Amino acid sequence: MQEDLVGLAKRVFDLEMDALRIVRKQLNAAFEQAILVLEKTILANGKIVVTGVGKSGHIGRKIAATLTSTGAPSVVLDAVNAFHGDLGMVNRGDAVVALSYSGETEEILRLVPHLKRMTTSLIAITGNENSTLAKNSDLVLSVRIDREACPLNLAPTSSTTAMLVLGDALAMVLLEKRGFKKEDFARFHPGGTLGRNLLLKVGDIMRPLSQIVILEEEAKVKEALRLWNVKRVGAVVVVNPGGKVIGIFTHGDFVRNYEVNHRIGEEPLGKVMTKNPVTVRVDKLAVEVLNVFEHNKIEDLIVVDEQYRVVGLIDSQDLAIHRLL
Repeated sequence: MQEDLVGLAKRVFDLEMDALRIVRKQLNAAFEQAILVLEKTILANGKIVVTGVGKSGHIGRKIAATLTSTGAPSVVLDAVNAFHGDLGMVNRGDAVVALSYSGETEEILRLVPHLKRMTTSLIAITGNENSTLAKNSDLVLSVRIDREACPLNLAPTSSTTAMLVLGDALAMVLLEKRGFKKEDFARFHPGGTLGRNLLLKVGDIMRPLSQIVILEEEAKVKEALRLWNVKRVGAVVVVNPGGKVIGIFTHGDFVRNYEVNHRIGEEPLGKVMTKNPVTVRVDKLAVEVLNVFEHNKIEDLIVVDEQYRVVGLIDSQDLAIHRLL
């Protein structure tokens, strides 16, 4: 019985994927024109107004949310409440995207005359290019499908998926057309993991100078060990008299050298340090640090300024603290 249920589920997947292929083939110049209209609207400080009823309304909310989160200001207009004051959110210069698979949704059709008077463009997303909505719109984006994934061919399934994906296509193509970057995305998602990672700089996560050990190469290893215990760190940054980084001495370096020389404490750091250590600039994105750690198989990363002077240190354990892992 379980296999039959899985088989039925796979059938739903197959039907919806088939529907998407059909809609993909229907993409034409109207889609390109819609992108240009939406871009022009945004550049003129207008907004995108999305409206729909029922399941189409739910899809419209997702489309509006995706557009807004990618820098294209969008609002949802409830087709029912529009006649009770919500039309006030629509301004001349806005663009409207109306969703109705049949193209004959009564609430949407009642809105059309008012929207055409108030906005620059009306874009219809519908499965019926000969519908009343289509005939009264400036642009028509077809989501016509052969059948729903519902075994009764009644519940909106494939049709709403097609609307959703077409909405994603509008948002993503508009994003590329406008040159929207990761940093822009992060500005709109400061509370999310992706946004936080894209906004954090190395300087935000590094340990400051007050918490790290910096010594010149003539200093003895025993002094480094003493300061390790004081500041509870596992590495010493070695600098020349001018303050530029020339090496690093880590717990791993100590263990390797101690195995062949039990009197390592009397040795100068310059003799046992790792020369030309891996470093990172303070102004780099913190998310890039993870790749540096993994690629170089290191536990400590020195942070430097443009003069190659040490300004901080990142321990691999700090990555987890800042949720970069």
